[in-house]
Amino acid sequence: MQAQEHAQTALDFLEKADKHFAEDDQIQASEKLWGAAAHAVMAVALERGWPHTSHPALKRAAERLTQEHNDSRIADRFGIAEKYHRDFYHLFMEADEWQTDRPKIRDLVARVLALRGDGGQNGHSQDTPLP
Repeated sequence: MQAQEHAQTALDFLEKADKHFAEDDQIQASEKLWGAAAHAVMAVALERGWPHTSHPALKRAAERLTQEHNDSRIADRFGIAEKYHRDFYHLFMEADEWQTDRPKIRDLVARVLALRGDGGQNGHSQDTPLP
């Protein structure tokens, strides 16, 4: 998969998560939110030549982006995405938490995809589609 395909998958998963939330399908909505976050980070990591094929590698990439751009929201929101990933397996999130944290994943995807193509230099790319 190319970086653009990962970016598009992230955006597609956000749409699918909304659909699953509307259907009250917590398992699939949670997994799609995790997938959106993971694919957004994969897109940037792939462009930069960073490891991106494991969960620990994605976490390190999110932490590296946090440091490069002095934006703690990237790592914080990636941590929330990991919570949705665990929720897929264990369904532990309460309804209010499930709803309140949702926009934070959309924000993470937008922040990370905005970093595509800049090589870590300016924080935004003119041709990056945002959700």
